[in-house]
Amino acid sequence: MSKRSITTEKPFSEVLTALFTNTTVPIQDLYRLSDMSAEETVEFETRWPDVDDERRRVIARHMADLTEDNYVVDFSPAFGFMLQDPAAAVRLAALDGMWDSTSTSLITPITHLLQEDESTEVRAAAAAALAHYVLMAEWGQLPRPISARLVKVLLAEYDKPDTPTAVKRAALEAMSAANHPRIEELILSAYHSGDFENQLSAVFAMGRSADARWLPTVLDEMENDEPNMQLEAARAAGTIGEERAVPLLARLVLSEEMAVALTAVHALGQIGGDTASRVLTTLLDDPEIERLHDAAGEALEEMDWLGGNLGVGSFLDEFDDDDYFDEDDDRDYLVYH
Repeated sequence: MSKRSITTEKPFSEVLTALFTNTTVPIQDLYRLSDMSAEETVEFETRWPDVDDERRRVIARHMADLTEDNYVVDFSPAFGFMLQDPAAAVRLAALDGMWDSTSTSLITPITHLLQEDESTEVRAAAAAALAHYVLMAEWGQLPRPISARLVKVLLAEYDKPDTPTAVKRAALEAMSAANHPRIEELILSAYHSGDFENQLSAVFAMGRSADARWLPTVLDEMENDEPNMQLEAARAAGTIGEERAVPLLARLVLSEEMAVALTAVHALGQIGGDTASRVLTTLLDDPEIERLHDAAGEALEEMDWLGGNLGVGSFLDEFDDDDYFDEDDDRDYLVYH
């Protein structure tokens, strides 16, 4: 569905007036800020500074949220302009909304925020925004030299003695996908630092590297008592993509922590294969955990799209119950203790 088909055709100036002055922000009008023409962009940039700080923050945050749910919208020009906003909350929202941007023109202003912004939170978000460009360059979707250049920038910030820990963590996570000789050293240093937050970033970085050598550590951390570590380990397992992680992920899908369970389900979809498909199908058929049905269905669809699902009927008869079911479990469900 196009932007124009889901919004009214009132003049753009009226759209801005509604967005900037109505009692509540008319969410449907935000779609008109996607794919703005040159003239619309100029009008938006002219009027934006006159909007009060809280209203700008609310609009920017709504726009960032929309990018997570709608892959069609493109707010890149607006977000690029917002990077200069005097309010840190607006700059932060703009950075959050750039998580899938392919516009290389944004790299320089994002880098500037990483290096110079007065807000630690904004600097960390800038590092996180650069992670996407590193990843795309490593995958060959952008020129490879972009990755090397960004890793150099991120390393420079990481190595500064006065760089806040939050920025160091974000920088490590951002450059972990790169093929650079220092990445392994930095991950190990963070993991063995004794600081839990650094360890979380290290496990995230292990996953982002997509290197199977980290899998034993990731598997160990999936059995950690801390839900936040379980979540990061499950995420890392999905990114690494090794089927050896499936049994532990099968336990985590029944975590009482919803975020952990959802991350485990998503990881199973990323890993794919017959075993992960069987786990997800069993999960989808259990009426007692309806809260995960949508996520399990989406994971199975992702596996179909990636070519990893051979079809439910082709493997159900071969499912080895002993691997994933506990005879002592009242519900005869997946082992998760």
